[in-house]
Order: sequence, then C-alpha cells, then structure tokens
Amino acid sequence: MKTDRRAADFAKKIMLLFFFLVVSVLICPVTFSAQDENRQLANKENQYGYIIGSSDILEISTWKEPDFSREEVLVRPDGKISFPLLGDIQAAGLTPTEFSKKIEINLKKYIENPTVTIHIIDPQSKKIFILGEVEETGEYPLRQKMSVLQAIAIAGGFTEWASKKEIILLRNENGQEKRYEINFERIVDGKDISQNLQLKSGDTIIVP
Repeated sequence: MKTDRRAADFAKKIMLLFFFLVVSVLICPVTFSAQDENRQLANKENQYGYIIGSSDILEISTWKEPDFSREEVLVRPDGKISFPLLGDIQAAGLTPTEFSKKIEINLKKYIENPTVTIHIIDPQSKKIFILGEVEETGEYPLRQKMSVLQAIAIAGGFTEWASKKEIILLRNENGQEKRYEINFERIVDGKDISQNLQLKSGDTIIVP
C-alpha cells in the first residue's frame, strides 16, 4: 500500500510540474524584436545581395506569358504586391531570385513550367543620406555596391568649402550608431582605399 501511495504521489508531482511548464510557456511566449528581424535581414543581404523592401518598384517578366508580366509593380507598405490570379503575395524580405521562385510555384496552377524574372526598377526601400558641403544634399536611392566616392559623385561632388579629409559616415549596426572617419584624399591617392566603404541602407555621409 505504501508503495502504491508513493507511486501516486510521484505521479501527482510529475503532473503538477508538467502543468506549470505549460502555463509558463503560455504566459511567456518567445518574442523576436524588430532589431532581431533587422539583423536577420542584414545578414541575409550580406550573403545573398539585394533584399526587396516596401516602396520598391519591380518589373516582373514571365517568359512567353505577357498576361503574367508587369512593367511596374509597387511593393506596398505591408510588403506585398498584387498579381493576376494570384492575389496578394509577400515580396518584402525576399531576394529577387527567391521572389521569382515563389511566383513560379504559384503560377504552376495555371501555366506549365513558368519562368519568372524579377528586376528592381527603382529601389525606393534602400536609401542613403548625403549632408554638408556637397552640391546637392538630400536623400538618394541606394544602388547595389555603391561606395562613398560614388555617392559623393551622385550628389554633384564637393563644394569649394568642403573639408575632404574629415568626411564622416554614420551607420546603424545592430541598434548602435557607428562613426567612420574618411579621408577623401587618401582614397584618391591610393594610400588607403579601404576607406572607400561600400554603403548600406540608412547610411548618412556628412561632408564638413
């Protein structure tokens, strides 16, 4: 009898432990912050290239299927696009290759072996900012593999008062702002071309 009672008590303890574990999971769900999501997207972009974002304008071409091709498709603020027969499709967060494969899979219901190509017509979701002593300050779309020197050229170059040796690049990395000091003359002279950094979305270049 004592053995049976001990077994019953042990079983009750196991059930209570299981109950508390279930309750703790329900009241303390695992959450992922926007910072974690941004870090994942940044890592993905570094590995695979351009990541589609809201406000981007895409060209979607389906080979030999003009009814399933579109010249200008806006990625909406919710990250989706509208496409014939397929309705709303999530585009933001995917590379052009991933998004083309996603459309191909959905189009197989209507077309045999569809071949879809995605082109980024206007990368409005990726922007940089150029301030200070350049001819045209402001916000600029970030093209793939744009460097500091290329960005300054797009902004019309320096004004006559620019301090070319003291350019500042501000960048947000993992929730922290980093500051890079850039000497234009050392880059041009070939003394330190490593300062000609490749830009990332959200970068701000300041020319004193």
